[in-house]
Amino acid sequence: MKNIAFYIASRYLLAKKGSTAVTFITWLAVGAMTVAVTAMFVIISVFSGLEDLNKELISNLHADLTIKSTSGKTIKEPDKISNILKNNKEISNFSHIIEEKIYVTYNGKGDIAYLRGVDSAYIKVNPIDKDVFYGTYPGFEYSNEVIMENSLDNRLSIPVASAGGYATIFMPKPGTGIINKEEDIYNKKDILVTGVFPGKDQLNNYIISPIELTEELLNLPKKSAYQIVIKLKNPENIDAVKAQLLSSLGKNIDIKTKEEENAAFWKMINTEKLFIYLIFALVIFITTFNLAGAIIILQLDKKEQARSLISLGFPLSHLRKTYFYTGILIVISGIISGLILGTALCYFQLYTEFFRANEALPFPVKIVGKNYFIVALTAALFGFTISWFFSKISKEYIIKN
Repeated sequence: MKNIAFYIASRYLLAKKGSTAVTFITWLAVGAMTVAVTAMFVIISVFSGLEDLNKELISNLHADLTIKSTSGKTIKEPDKISNILKNNKEISNFSHIIEEKIYVTYNGKGDIAYLRGVDSAYIKVNPIDKDVFYGTYPGFEYSNEVIMENSLDNRLSIPVASAGGYATIFMPKPGTGIINKEEDIYNKKDILVTGVFPGKDQLNNYIISPIELTEELLNLPKKSAYQIVIKLKNPENIDAVKAQLLSSLGKNIDIKTKEEENAAFWKMINTEKLFIYLIFALVIFITTFNLAGAIIILQLDKKEQARSLISLGFPLSHLRKTYFYTGILIVISGIISGLILGTALCYFQLYTEFFRANEALPFPVKIVGKNYFIVALTAALFGFTISWFFSKISKEYIIKN
């Protein structure tokens, strides 16, 4: 009986003869499901591409691991920590960083910025020198040579690598007591901008300088550090290396991964992705009402045949399964055709880059196996539920005139 129910359902879907209205409504439901599945798959694939694009954009801005002190800004015993890091075979390079908020002025214009002092090994951890699109990265011969984030440089109109283009940065002095003169309030230094780099939202309003400059402005001893950033030989071992360093470095040390350092950023990306998924899940849910219409029209059109089957001893439960299987076939046809069409559109974008966010950036697309599963499961869940609900026809409805 089960096979008979499925056979009848397949005939309802595939038969060339029959009611034109039933055929139209049935294939309209298939088409609507196809369009909804295609749209959802393409959008989720675009978000997968955006996720990879964002990872690429910030890959040179943050280290694999970042060490900070939990008791104050300055890391205690940095030399001891450096020796431990040097002896760890999983670590490729590490660098010391001091970062503080400062005030920078040039030619009557001023702005608040962040000064990040780094040592010469910094570019081996975060190769930001590759992002300098105008000028050059400091040679670390002089402590006042810096690179500046592009929008900050534009606002202050500071010339790059110009003998007359020295800007001034002010660092407030900590402490208490009576202020007798200007030097009691802050330390100041003249800086020469040798290059400009894009902030990419993560380093907006940043100035990157040799670490000696920050040590002088903050009156810190040599080889001081607020952070130690680490690049691993194999980033896949990041959790094991983090656990190993936490046990060997002792107390008052906090270690964060790249993802943990950017937790707010990734939370925003994942929240946007979740909302997009919910929106298109709602679209698929609304689309399944075409499926409900197709099942109802089929029941009305095939009422006489259903009455004949019941009279011949065909169980009502199997008649219901016939309508249920019909809905399932419509849903599966829509899912398969939608995924095929969505995949074709994604490959079209990958190879032609036809759709663009701007002139220089095509919409990124990434075809991921789990996206097929997510889209198919969402469409199947709604489709099968609607098919089951609207297949529950009563015997009285069939036998009454």
